[in-house]
Amino acid sequence: MPIFNSLISWFMKKRMHQIELFVRYPHDVQEEWFQQLIKEARYTEWGRKYDYSTIRNRDQFQERVPISTYDDLKPYIDRIRKGEQNILWNTEIRWFAKSSGTTAGKSKFIPVSTEAIEETHFRGGKDLLSFYCTNYPDTRLFDGKALGLGGSHYINEYDNMSFYGDVSAIIIQNLPFWAEFSRTPNMEVALMDKWEEKIERMAEITIKENVTNLAGVPSWGLLLLQRVLDKTGKSNIGEVWPNFEALFHGGVNFVPYRDQFEKIVPENLHYVENYNASEGYFGIQDQKESDELLLMLDYGIYYEFLPMSELDKENPKALTLDQVETGVNYALIITTNAGLWRYLIGDTVRFTSKNPYRIQITGRTKHFINAFGEELIVENAENALDIACRKSGAIINEYTAAPVYLGDNQKAAHEWLIEFEKKPENCDYFKDTLDNALKSINSDYEAKRYNDILLQPPIIQPLDDGIFYKWMKMRGKLGGQNKVPRLSNNRNYVDEIKSIAGL
Repeated sequence: MPIFNSLISWFMKKRMHQIELFVRYPHDVQEEWFQQLIKEARYTEWGRKYDYSTIRNRDQFQERVPISTYDDLKPYIDRIRKGEQNILWNTEIRWFAKSSGTTAGKSKFIPVSTEAIEETHFRGGKDLLSFYCTNYPDTRLFDGKALGLGGSHYINEYDNMSFYGDVSAIIIQNLPFWAEFSRTPNMEVALMDKWEEKIERMAEITIKENVTNLAGVPSWGLLLLQRVLDKTGKSNIGEVWPNFEALFHGGVNFVPYRDQFEKIVPENLHYVENYNASEGYFGIQDQKESDELLLMLDYGIYYEFLPMSELDKENPKALTLDQVETGVNYALIITTNAGLWRYLIGDTVRFTSKNPYRIQITGRTKHFINAFGEELIVENAENALDIACRKSGAIINEYTAAPVYLGDNQKAAHEWLIEFEKKPENCDYFKDTLDNALKSINSDYEAKRYNDILLQPPIIQPLDDGIFYKWMKMRGKLGGQNKVPRLSNNRNYVDEIKSIAGL
């Protein structure tokens, strides 16, 4: 193994000792971060408002500081974007991560401090590689280049000294100069804002490189790899990049995409999931044979967890890490080193283990169908679709679903718009299998489907190739950080997509 690859692998493995400490003492580490965050922000406008100087423990914090949504913090964030400082955080904020806005129709601008870049996002990226080097000690990952699907950034319209863009673009822009030698494409192409042109340029450039790994959202990574194959005339990425060994993915459930990747990548490719977002870096797949994510506890983030039964209450009661239980669905609440205070991020998670604390992402607080009391969440949908695909031989590119409401001439049901990579031979069998899988996974759905009294069998609407892409483009949502909303409790998305499809 070349010296350079050996040195980097050794350096990455050194971090494992620190990780072992927070695994061993999780509550102490979280308490330290809680106290540090409160101390750092005590003289900010927010800190003075809630008298952080007199907060001594987490109970006082929860009693005094309300759980916040983006709309609650937006007036403060808008002021920071206009140039004011020391509002939510005590150091200068010049970067704002523009989220894809999947929980609402509008984009969000998440403040990103220098501490968040270094202590959270950079550390998360390094730890991802540390786990990888530990799990695969013979890796040749650093002999070649990393291919990253980043976004783009822009000058802030309020202040030409600050910027906004995808969090991936912010990370790329702030990487040390030497990192540019180990990644591809160059920064000019990586930060392009015209996504279709960007994919073309990335494919042209990376074909000539020794790419050993790819990091990004699965849907856009798949699009890039397919374009590389189209340009080279090859059928497998291993023929283009013989040393391609790892796919680092996150952002959406990987299950619907795995079959598509396996058709075009080397058989021995390693798939590694990570859980990062505009607001922070939260979890990493630390085990080779499990899709559970280790909750990363020393990234400048203090965690709370809100039982879903508390979500719509006027005074919801959140739990701290030592109070959670396995197998329960929680809405994630974070307090961060960029000034997000008791922020309801919109994701839901479930603990699979408490020693160490490992989680699985179960969906979004606003991505569900509960029009008739069925309480269908994204995790239910993903698992049921996986069963239906395996039994019917189908492969899915993209999908979304929404309720069909009771009307004069229509009965209640769920309508699924699905773009198949490989259609099932028998669509009725696929529908019945999906329906039965949902019944077995979700008892509320099963009760509502009993004897077709309330909910009728699901309606499956296959779509032509490219319909979801056209819809995302129409909404200005092309790019590595943007995802198709999976479930919705209204028909806005479904009706827009059907209109594009001519249905």
